[in-house]
Order: sequence, then C-alpha cells, then structure tokens
Amino acid sequence: MMAYLTNPLFGVALSLVLFIIGQGLFKISKGFFLFQPLFFAMVTGILVLVVMAHGFNMSPAAFYTKAYKPGGDLIFWFLTPATIAFAVPLYQRNDVIKQNWAIILFSLLIGTLVSLFIITGLAKFIGLSRVGVASMLSQSATTAIALPLSTAVGGNAAVTAMACILNAVLIYALGNQFVKWFQLSKDPLGTGLGLGTAGHTVGSAFALKLGSVQGAMAAVAVVIIGLVDNLVVPLFAKIMGL
Repeated sequence: MMAYLTNPLFGVALSLVLFIIGQGLFKISKGFFLFQPLFFAMVTGILVLVVMAHGFNMSPAAFYTKAYKPGGDLIFWFLTPATIAFAVPLYQRNDVIKQNWAIILFSLLIGTLVSLFIITGLAKFIGLSRVGVASMLSQSATTAIALPLSTAVGGNAAVTAMACILNAVLIYALGNQFVKWFQLSKDPLGTGLGLGTAGHTVGSAFALKLGSVQGAMAAVAVVIIGLVDNLVVPLFAKIMGL
C-alpha cells in the first residue's frame, strides 16, 4: 500500500480532490470563507495526512515527506509559471502603468517597509522565536518567491507558506468587504495594488473579476513586491539581527 502512496500522483490527486470538494462547499455555503477551496484543501489535507500517518505508525512529518511531498513538489513547480502568467493582464493595460509608474513604485516600496516593521513588532510582541519572526518577513511576496526567500533569511518555509496562503484566503473571502470598508471602488488603481499585495496571485485573480485595471495593477503588485522583497528583506533581517 505504501508503494502506491509514494507515487507523486497520490499527492496531486489528494490536493485536487480536496480542492474540488472545497469548491462545492464554497458554492453551496454561498461564499463562507472557511470553505474557500485553497484554505479548505490545506487544512483538510493536513488532517488527512496526520490520520494516515497514524494508520501507518509513522510520524506526520515522515509520512508527509515520503507520501505527499513528491506530488506536492509537482504542484509547487507550477507556481512559478502561474505567477509569470499574470504578465498578460499587465501587458494589456500597460498604458495605465506608464501613466502611474512612479506612484505605483513608491506606494509599494513604502508599503513594504511599513509592513516589515509592523510584522516584526507584532511577531516579537506575541513571543515568536527568531525563526518565527524571520518566517513572517517575506509573506508579502507570492508563495513561489516567499519560500526560498524565507529560507535564505533563516526562516521556516512551512510557516511562510501558511502565512502566504492565509493572506490569500482572507483577501479572496473578504475582498468585497475590504473594498467597501476602505471605499476602494472609487480608485481602481489602489484596489488592484492592495489586492495584489495582500492576496498575491489569488488576490490578483479576485481583482480581475472587478475590472481590467484592477487586474493589471494586482499583477504589477505581485511582480514588484517580489522584486522589492528580494532586495529589502535580507537587508532588513540583517539590520534587525535576525
């Protein structure tokens, strides 16, 4: 039985089945955020792997590495081309980017720096270890960029992945509410930048539903935040002694 589970298809199939179930529950519940497909698949997948690990008298970490990771790595491989695909809406509305490039670059740079100080302060306030703090620094970047960056500054990639996914889930589930609360509907530029920065590729997908400008700005945010984080996070971590 274990020989079948070590096949990469097991990890791919498990992720796909749970994601489809989450889609169905999300639709039936009319958008209840706990059933957001990405979040549902993540949490349920962890529970399934823990139960199966006990069934095979293995530690969850060992079972994950032997059974799920080969398929999980295949899924992770697609994150990079999926991120690059956002160049399409970006190219389609490059007129907006050319007109507002200075505002876009300045706002994302300042936003990144402010968020790093806030994240570090909150993480230390609640008593996270040095590794825990370092793990949170790159969570503003999309997962494909955040994970290797987190490892480079001494963080735990698994914790960073969880933070990135939670960001995306919250933005996708509560995006409409955030737009209303902060009255962003009057500013498609700010809406797209905010959704792309906070929700990464999932936030960008949500932004595309609101309009082409919002989608393009979200794609810009994903790309620029990734570049800014790669330049700023290692330096920030060194200055903060992490």
